Amino acid sequence: MTVTAIVLAAGQGRRFRAEAGADKDKLLADCTGRDGVTRAVIEQVLANLPERVARRLLVTSPERADVIRLARAFGCEVLLLQSAGMGDSLAAAVAASAPADGWLVVLGDMPFIQSSTIDQVVEGLEADRIHVPVQAGQYGHPVAFGRAFGPGLMALAGDRGARSLFAAGAVREIPVDDPGVLWDVDVPSLLSYTPTS
Repeated sequence: MTVTAIVLAAGQGRRFRAEAGADKDKLLADCTGRDGVTRAVIEQVLANLPERVARRLLVTSPERADVIRLARAFGCEVLLLQSAGMGDSLAAAVAASAPADGWLVVLGDMPFIQSSTIDQVVEGLEADRIHVPVQAGQYGHPVAFGRAFGPGLMALAGDRGARSLFAAGAVREIPVDDPGVLWDVDVPSLLSYTPTS
Protein backbone atom coordinates (compact mmCIF):
# COMPACT_ATOMS: atom_id res chain seq x y z
CA MET A 1 0.00 0.00 0.00
CA THR A 2 1.37 3.39 -1.04
CA VAL A 3 0.51 5.99 1.59
CA THR A 4 1.47 9.58 0.82
CA ALA A 5 2.46 11.80 3.73
CA ILE A 6 0.95 15.28 3.51
CA VAL A 7 2.92 17.65 5.73
CA LEU A 8 0.86 20.77 6.43
CA ALA A 9 3.20 23.75 6.72
CA ALA A 10 1.21 26.66 5.30
CA GLY A 11 -0.25 28.11 8.52
CA GLN A 12 0.92 31.50 9.74
CA GLY A 13 1.44 30.57 13.40
CA ARG A 14 -0.21 33.72 14.74
CA ARG A 15 -0.22 32.63 18.40
CA PHE A 16 3.49 31.84 18.21
CA ARG A 17 4.31 35.16 16.52
CA ALA A 18 2.23 37.07 19.09
CA GLU A 19 4.61 35.84 21.80
CA ALA A 20 7.92 35.39 19.96
CA GLY A 21 7.73 38.35 17.57
CA ALA A 22 6.04 39.02 14.23
CA ASP A 23 9.16 37.95 12.30
CA LYS A 24 9.47 34.55 14.04
CA ASP A 25 8.32 31.50 12.07
CA LYS A 26 7.55 28.64 14.47
CA LEU A 27 8.43 26.07 11.81
CA LEU A 28 12.01 27.39 11.85
CA ALA A 29 12.33 27.78 15.62
CA ASP A 30 14.90 25.53 17.28
CA CYS A 31 13.63 22.62 19.33
CA THR A 32 15.42 19.66 20.84
CA GLY A 33 13.89 16.44 19.65
CA ARG A 34 13.37 13.29 21.65
CA ASP A 35 16.63 12.06 20.16
CA GLY A 36 18.45 14.92 21.88
CA VAL A 37 19.30 16.70 18.60
CA THR A 38 18.42 20.39 18.16
CA ARG A 39 16.81 21.14 14.82
CA ALA A 40 14.20 23.49 13.39
CA VAL A 41 10.65 22.36 14.20
CA ILE A 42 9.81 21.43 10.59
CA GLU A 43 13.14 19.60 10.21
CA GLN A 44 12.33 17.55 13.32
CA VAL A 45 8.89 16.69 11.90
CA LEU A 46 10.47 15.53 8.63
CA ALA A 47 13.22 13.57 10.39
CA ASN A 48 10.54 11.65 12.32
CA LEU A 49 8.83 10.34 9.18
CA PRO A 50 9.64 6.63 8.87
CA GLU A 51 11.20 5.20 5.71
CA ARG A 52 8.03 3.25 4.86
CA VAL A 53 6.33 6.58 4.05
CA ALA A 54 8.28 7.03 0.85
CA ARG A 55 6.14 9.65 -0.91
CA ARG A 56 6.07 12.94 0.95
CA LEU A 57 4.30 16.12 -0.07
CA LEU A 58 4.80 19.31 1.94
CA VAL A 59 2.31 22.16 1.55
CA THR A 60 3.61 25.64 2.30
CA SER A 61 3.48 29.23 1.10
CA PRO A 62 5.88 30.49 -1.63
CA GLU A 63 7.78 32.94 0.60
CA ARG A 64 8.98 30.26 3.03
CA ALA A 65 12.30 29.58 1.29
CA ASP A 66 13.94 27.87 4.30
CA VAL A 67 10.98 25.54 4.84
CA ILE A 68 11.01 24.66 1.12
CA ARG A 69 14.77 23.97 1.23
CA LEU A 70 14.43 21.66 4.25
CA ALA A 71 11.48 19.85 2.66
CA ARG A 72 13.48 19.11 -0.47
CA ALA A 73 16.48 17.99 1.61
CA PHE A 74 14.21 15.37 3.19
CA GLY A 75 12.89 14.10 -0.14
CA CYS A 76 9.56 15.94 -0.14
CA GLU A 77 7.72 17.22 -3.15
CA VAL A 78 6.66 20.79 -2.40
CA LEU A 79 3.21 22.16 -3.15
CA LEU A 80 3.07 25.95 -2.95
CA LEU A 81 -0.20 27.42 -1.77
CA GLN A 82 -1.08 30.94 -0.70
CA SER A 83 -3.92 29.87 1.61
CA ALA A 84 -3.26 29.19 5.29
CA GLY A 85 -6.51 27.22 5.61
CA MET A 86 -6.07 23.57 6.55
CA GLY A 87 -8.99 22.50 4.35
CA ASP A 88 -7.53 24.24 1.29
CA SER A 89 -4.12 22.69 1.95
CA LEU A 90 -5.51 19.16 2.33
CA ALA A 91 -7.71 19.42 -0.75
CA ALA A 92 -4.84 20.63 -2.93
CA ALA A 93 -2.40 18.03 -1.61
CA VAL A 94 -4.77 15.10 -2.08
CA ALA A 95 -5.61 16.29 -5.60
CA ALA A 96 -1.88 16.46 -6.37
CA SER A 97 -1.33 12.90 -5.14
CA ALA A 98 -4.61 11.30 -6.24
CA PRO A 99 -3.17 7.90 -7.28
CA ALA A 100 -2.18 7.20 -3.65
CA ASP A 101 -3.70 4.30 -1.74
CA GLY A 102 -4.06 6.57 1.28
CA TRP A 103 -2.82 9.71 2.95
CA LEU A 104 -1.07 10.39 6.24
CA VAL A 105 -1.85 13.92 7.42
CA VAL A 106 1.09 15.31 9.39
CA LEU A 107 1.05 18.72 11.07
CA GLY A 108 4.22 20.74 10.53
CA ASP A 109 4.25 22.03 14.11
CA MET A 110 4.27 18.65 15.91
CA PRO A 111 7.98 17.75 16.25
CA PHE A 112 7.82 15.23 19.09
CA ILE A 113 5.96 12.28 17.51
CA GLN A 114 7.97 9.08 17.48
CA SER A 115 8.65 7.36 14.14
CA SER A 116 7.38 4.11 15.63
CA THR A 117 4.03 5.78 16.38
CA ILE A 118 3.71 6.90 12.76
CA ASP A 119 4.43 3.31 11.69
CA GLN A 120 1.59 2.12 13.96
CA VAL A 121 -0.85 4.63 12.47
CA VAL A 122 -0.05 3.62 8.88
CA GLU A 123 0.06 -0.14 9.57
CA GLY A 124 -2.84 -2.10 8.05
CA LEU A 125 -4.65 0.94 6.65
CA GLU A 126 -7.57 -0.12 4.47
CA ALA A 127 -9.25 1.86 1.71
CA ASP A 128 -12.38 2.56 3.77
CA ARG A 129 -10.70 3.30 7.11
CA ILE A 130 -9.32 6.25 9.05
CA HIS A 131 -6.59 5.55 11.61
CA VAL A 132 -6.27 7.94 14.54
CA PRO A 133 -3.68 7.65 17.33
CA VAL A 134 -5.16 7.81 20.83
CA GLN A 135 -3.07 8.93 23.78
CA ALA A 136 -4.57 9.15 27.26
CA GLY A 137 -8.08 8.98 25.80
CA GLN A 138 -7.53 11.85 23.34
CA TYR A 139 -7.35 11.80 19.55
CA GLY A 140 -3.99 12.98 18.24
CA HIS A 141 -1.96 13.27 15.02
CA PRO A 142 -0.95 12.15 12.48
CA VAL A 143 -4.15 10.74 10.99
CA ALA A 144 -4.20 8.23 8.12
CA PHE A 145 -7.02 8.16 5.55
CA GLY A 146 -7.70 5.28 3.17
CA ARG A 147 -8.25 5.84 -0.55
CA ALA A 148 -12.06 5.97 -0.23
CA PHE A 149 -11.74 9.31 1.59
CA GLY A 150 -9.99 11.02 -1.34
CA PRO A 151 -13.14 12.76 -2.65
CA GLY A 152 -14.06 13.95 0.85
CA LEU A 153 -10.55 15.31 1.44
CA MET A 154 -10.55 17.09 -1.93
CA ALA A 155 -13.90 18.70 -1.07
CA LEU A 156 -12.51 20.42 2.04
CA ALA A 157 -12.15 24.19 1.98
CA GLY A 158 -11.12 27.12 4.12
CA ASP A 159 -9.72 26.40 7.56
CA ARG A 160 -11.91 23.36 8.19
CA GLY A 161 -9.86 20.22 8.69
CA ALA A 162 -10.80 16.61 7.98
CA ARG A 163 -12.45 15.86 11.34
CA SER A 164 -15.86 16.05 9.65
CA LEU A 165 -14.96 12.84 7.76
CA PHE A 166 -14.80 10.93 11.06
CA ALA A 167 -18.61 10.92 11.09
CA ALA A 168 -18.56 8.17 8.46
CA GLY A 169 -17.96 5.78 11.36
CA ALA A 170 -14.85 4.28 9.78
CA VAL A 171 -12.42 5.43 12.47
CA ARG A 172 -10.04 2.88 13.89
CA GLU A 173 -8.46 4.09 17.12
CA ILE A 174 -4.76 3.22 17.45
CA PRO A 175 -3.74 3.24 21.15
CA VAL A 176 -0.24 4.68 21.52
CA ASP A 177 2.09 5.52 24.37
CA ASP A 178 3.39 8.74 22.86
CA PRO A 179 2.52 12.18 24.30
CA GLY A 180 4.01 13.65 21.12
CA VAL A 181 0.77 12.94 19.23
CA LEU A 182 -0.91 15.68 21.29
CA TRP A 183 2.01 18.14 21.41
CA ASP A 184 2.08 21.07 18.98
CA VAL A 185 4.29 24.11 19.39
CA ASP A 186 1.65 26.83 19.19
CA VAL A 187 3.66 28.99 21.62
CA PRO A 188 7.43 29.24 22.30
CA SER A 189 7.18 27.62 25.75
CA LEU A 190 6.20 24.33 24.06
CA LEU A 191 9.46 24.05 22.07
CA SER A 192 11.01 21.93 24.83
CA TYR A 193 9.71 18.41 25.24
CA THR A 194 8.97 17.79 28.92
CA PRO A 195 6.55 14.89 29.25
CA THR A 196 4.46 14.69 32.39
CA SER A 197 4.70 11.46 34.36
